[in-house]
Formats: sequence, structure tokens, C-alpha cells
Amino acid sequence: MRRLTRTVAAAALATALALVSGCSGDSDSGADAKGGSGGALEKVTYLTSFGNFGRDSYAWVAKEKGFFKDAGFDVDIKPGQGTGAVIQQVVAGKAQFGPIDLTGGLLQLGGGQAKDFVAVAAIQQRTMAAIATVEGKGIASPKDLEGRKLADTESSVVRNLFPTYARMAGVDASKVTWVNGQAQDLMGMLGSGTVDGIGQFVVGQPTIETVTKKKAVMLPYSNVMQDLYGNVLITSSKLAKDKPEMVKRFTAALMKGLDYALTNPQEAGDLLKKNVDAANPTAAANELQLMAGYVRSSNSGTQLGTLDSGRVAKSIAILQGAGALKENITPDQIIDFSLAPKA
Repeated sequence: MRRLTRTVAAAALATALALVSGCSGDSDSGADAKGGSGGALEKVTYLTSFGNFGRDSYAWVAKEKGFFKDAGFDVDIKPGQGTGAVIQQVVAGKAQFGPIDLTGGLLQLGGGQAKDFVAVAAIQQRTMAAIATVEGKGIASPKDLEGRKLADTESSVVRNLFPTYARMAGVDASKVTWVNGQAQDLMGMLGSGTVDGIGQFVVGQPTIETVTKKKAVMLPYSNVMQDLYGNVLITSSKLAKDKPEMVKRFTAALMKGLDYALTNPQEAGDLLKKNVDAANPTAAANELQLMAGYVRSSNSGTQLGTLDSGRVAKSIAILQGAGALKENITPDQIIDFSLAPKA
């Protein structure tokens, strides 16, 4: 990032030299770093949480409405493949930011499967993880999942959290078969009858019904697992440490896109369609309307993105009580509260 030399320079040549030399500085403060002085935009790769659905359209909103550009960023948005895959890409430096399910992140960190990432903002204040099926399958409660075949990506939080969900819901997880599927193929697998259910967020209901032409049946994890956050924005621990102001600027721009998308869901759906040919703008708008109730909660107030240490501690306790964590972890190990929006 850039550092504008703050010494007074009368000569234009000295000023120019200061700007050029500042390009290699390690601080990202100043007007030029924000793109406000005509400087080049900083290239950033952002991963969606899971495919190209309406629930992630706020990123395209932030790009199309100029929120990223105003903050000094040229953002390349790519489809993610679930919590584990997004963490891997961010830690490896192949992407700088992406949303993951916080509970899935806790499972990855506490299971020793991932490290060197931190959450810097909440996208949803409640988990949206769920098992989705359709009418006619004979599945109306968690217990009905026994003896059934479910599909999801290997790294999806729905799949990785399922043993804990099953234990708390009174389901014998050993009687449930999981098969692999890519994010973009899951709904087609459900519609074709290849599987009995899929891992999905609750907001996927409109899209499921559009694809399968059947009434969706949702089994939300939040019905049996309280206090769990939904998606959170993550970055690498290194980027958070080296460029905290840059992380804050990106987060603020993304939150602005989230707020705009929830206020203008149909426009957000149209902007998604503009960038993703396969997107259904109506289904995307419906997803955003369903998601709105998960983005804000009574303890977050009007400020988007807030994270509460006490609630995260409760989430950790739930997972520890279910025997899902191999290692003891604390909220500060997975969240950089100094970078998160304040309530």
C-alpha cells in the first residue's frame, strides 16, 4: 500500500518523487491509498461463500454500484466452494477475502485442519445452515434423515457440522449417507432424485423450488443449535496484521453493498444476472428477502457486521460439548475484534 510523505515539499519534482517512493511503503493510510487522489486501484480477489446465488449478490452490488472502487479496490469476484475451500484459498493468498460459516471455521480451527485466517465482520447474525429436500421424499423432521442419501461439497459447513447437529437433534448420523457434489450441481441432483436431500442455506429455498419445480422442505440447524453465527468475512492473519486499514476499507465497502442489496433485493438480483448468466434474478431477490432476517439481530443494532465475543464463546462451548473440537480455542483466535465493525 501507499504512504504519502508528510514532509512539506515546495518543488513539484520532490512531491512526485515522494509519491513514487511511497508506492513501496508498508502503510495503507492516506487519500491516495483510498483511490481518492487518482491512484491506481488495488486488485483484490474475493470469493463468494458458495457458488453464485442470490445470498452472495451483495458483492456484485458493491462492485457495480462503485462501492469497491470508491474504497480504492478493483475486485475480481469468483465463486467459492464452501467454508473449507474458501479458507484454503485465502490462507494460500489466492484470494484476499471471502465469507465462511463461522461455525465451520471453528470446526476447521479447532480440529487442526486450518489456521492463519481471521474473521473481521459478520454477514449473518444467525446460522443459515440447513438440510434441504422436497415434498414427496417423506422427510419432515431430522429423524427422517436416517437411511437417506444426502449430497454436499466435502468442505461445506452443513456437511461438516452435521454430526453435531445430528447428535443434538437425536439423529443417528451413522445411518445417513453423504455423497460429494459441486455447489452448482446440488439442486439438480435433488431435482433428479439422485439424492434425498442436500446441504443448503435456508435462503436457498426459492432457488430450489425454481430448479426442482417442487415445494422445498427445509430443516434449519438453528432450530436445534442456538447462538451460532452464520457467514463471516475472513482474510488471512497476515493481511489483517500487515494492512489493517486496507481490511477495514474493504469490509466497509462490502457492508455497504450488503445493506444496499437487502434494501433493493430486485436490483441486486438484476446485477447478479448481469454478471452471472445462469442466475435467476427473481430467485436471487427472494433469497435476499429471506436473508434479511438473519443479517441483523437485537444485539447488533443497526450496524452491520458486528461480532460479539460472548456469543462466539457460546458457539465454541456448544461444539466442545458435542465433542466436535479436538483443540481448545478462544474467540480471539478466530476473530480480530479490532477490525470488526462496532455496534
